[in-house]
Amino acid sequence: MIRMILLVLTVAPVTLWYVVRIAWGVRPSAPDPAYVVDEFPRRWAKMLLRIAGVKVVIQNPEMLDPGRPQVLVANHSSWFDVLALAAWLPGRYVFVAKKEVRRAPFLGYTIERCGHIYIDRSDHQKALRSLEEARVKLEKEKPTVIMFPEGTRSETGELQRFKKGAFVLAIQTGADIVPAAITGSRAVMRKNSFLIHAGTIIIRLGEPISVRSLTMAERDGLMTETREALSGLLQGVATPTDPNKPR
Repeated sequence: MIRMILLVLTVAPVTLWYVVRIAWGVRPSAPDPAYVVDEFPRRWAKMLLRIAGVKVVIQNPEMLDPGRPQVLVANHSSWFDVLALAAWLPGRYVFVAKKEVRRAPFLGYTIERCGHIYIDRSDHQKALRSLEEARVKLEKEKPTVIMFPEGTRSETGELQRFKKGAFVLAIQTGADIVPAAITGSRAVMRKNSFLIHAGTIIIRLGEPISVRSLTMAERDGLMTETREALSGLLQGVATPTDPNKPR
């Protein structure tokens, strides 16, 4: 309860401070905006995780290659999935987030200024434009593009049906898909709940899935292969019982 009260009292001022700092750091005359948009979101995410009493363990980080474009595909059951990835994922990364996040006061604008991309899945043409923006970023900046193919958080923790955007993007750009299984985050904070519990989040990265020579007609097969890989990773990740240690 004390930790929950501390989080409630500190999350707004901490977030506001980082929002202001990022806005100042990306102004036209700023000396190093690239450093600001890479480093300060990490610091913000780490600070919130620390206040919440949440530790993060990344397994198989060598599966990510910061020197080449990749599409990281992760399951999604908690807002803390985003914080864990934002805090500890190595290299340059860009999230593709649903458009509703843009409505968050100050934070939505700041996320966009940091180069992350919003996608409107209710409008096919707008969704295609968002994927095109992600494609250009992959080809020019070579970040890891993070996508949650379920489209929204799972209430039960079970994998939901996948949407095709991540797989279309991977085939268009030739970027490998890296499956990422996240466990422990639902125990920290569930969908439709404001209760936050201390705990450990495990991110387990799987073998990259090559899209070399695949055509757009094969995107459904790629989606199925990725879903099976992610499901296998989830079954292989121990669910922590000790709130401070993975089992």
